[in-house]
Amino acid sequence: MDDLDFCKFLLKDIQIYTDAGIIKNGYIKIEAGKIAEIGSMKELGKTKDYEELAVPEHYSVIPGLIDVHIHGVDGADVMDGTKEALDRMATALPKEGTTSFLATTMTHSKIVIEKALINVGDYIETKSSKNKAEVLGVHLEGPFVNKEMAGAQPVQYIINPQKELFKEWQKLSKGNIKLVTLAPEIDGGLELIRYLKETGVIASIGHSHSTYAEAIEAIDAGATHATHLFNQMSGLHHREPGVVGAVFLREELKAELITDGIHVRPEVVKLVHKLVGTDRLILITDSMRAKCLKNGTYDLGGQNVTVQDGKAMLSDGTLAGSMLKLGQALKNMMSFTGCTLEEVVQMGSANPARQLNVFDRKGSLAVGKDADLVILDENFDVYMTLCNGTIAYDKGSQEPMIQKRGSR
Repeated sequence: MDDLDFCKFLLKDIQIYTDAGIIKNGYIKIEAGKIAEIGSMKELGKTKDYEELAVPEHYSVIPGLIDVHIHGVDGADVMDGTKEALDRMATALPKEGTTSFLATTMTHSKIVIEKALINVGDYIETKSSKNKAEVLGVHLEGPFVNKEMAGAQPVQYIINPQKELFKEWQKLSKGNIKLVTLAPEIDGGLELIRYLKETGVIASIGHSHSTYAEAIEAIDAGATHATHLFNQMSGLHHREPGVVGAVFLREELKAELITDGIHVRPEVVKLVHKLVGTDRLILITDSMRAKCLKNGTYDLGGQNVTVQDGKAMLSDGTLAGSMLKLGQALKNMMSFTGCTLEEVVQMGSANPARQLNVFDRKGSLAVGKDADLVILDENFDVYMTLCNGTIAYDKGSQEPMIQKRGSR
């Protein structure tokens, strides 16, 4: 067993956001990658066997953030199909508070998609994300989408939903495809949704021109998710509610939301929060490889994307992913809507964990769960991130990726 499995850490004099409420002045003990104890400082017992982590008093601790829709960061992309790309992503993401994620593919040729799926499956199987953000599986975005709502998905590779092809791909991924974005109105869409429901995979309506009636049919078939609400889906009209109207009215759907202020205006974000509510929104980044890099031209699925001042666009002006960091998404959500840190924690941690059926080990701070923790400073900026009980990012350290060892 690795030495890291024996580390014992202590956080104290901190404000802790648990699913049972806020502990104003509390402590957390971490052992072997799990949360061993949580309580108020007055309940703190012996600590001699624990390495105390240097965190300023009264900073806030929240559960690690989970990004269910991310293509790339720091020069790497899931579609690169290499272990090095996933390693680079998993190393960079804790800096924004992300402790686990779905490696998100995009529409491309069959051979390129299959290479990416095999790579993610192998990466998860070999537990290559240790001491970094954890890859929880694959979000298959495309190629089963509507050409009229392609957005940045290369139109030449879009195909109709095919259950047999999905079965083949799921096998290649070693069963790690957890979420599929598809257009239910396309031939084969409803059949695939029913199969996804039967096999425990999340079916998401996205890149879709569905009418309201078609969206409801998809929900009745088993769809429980909507991909980047508003973006590349039929909008709300007073005579045709579209997919957006279905999201507003049907509680079966959880909805992704990109809160960079570019994909969805802040005023609309506020409206969505009022109408859909904290319980059903999931904050995502949908970021591409240029995040954390300079302005310039970058590749996305074989297409040139120009990045300028936080906006990523194809040559025709189509938005092509985001530069958004998930920690900033939480701050923006509070700013746009006036909601509390407790509420954005639910949207950034608990809701995605529940949707992915991993809430038994992630998504909240509770004894026995994975020690995925994010420490925020007084401005709600990420100060430190722990992934499975190891320090993945430490703003106060000159060498943030060096593991602080605990007593054994």
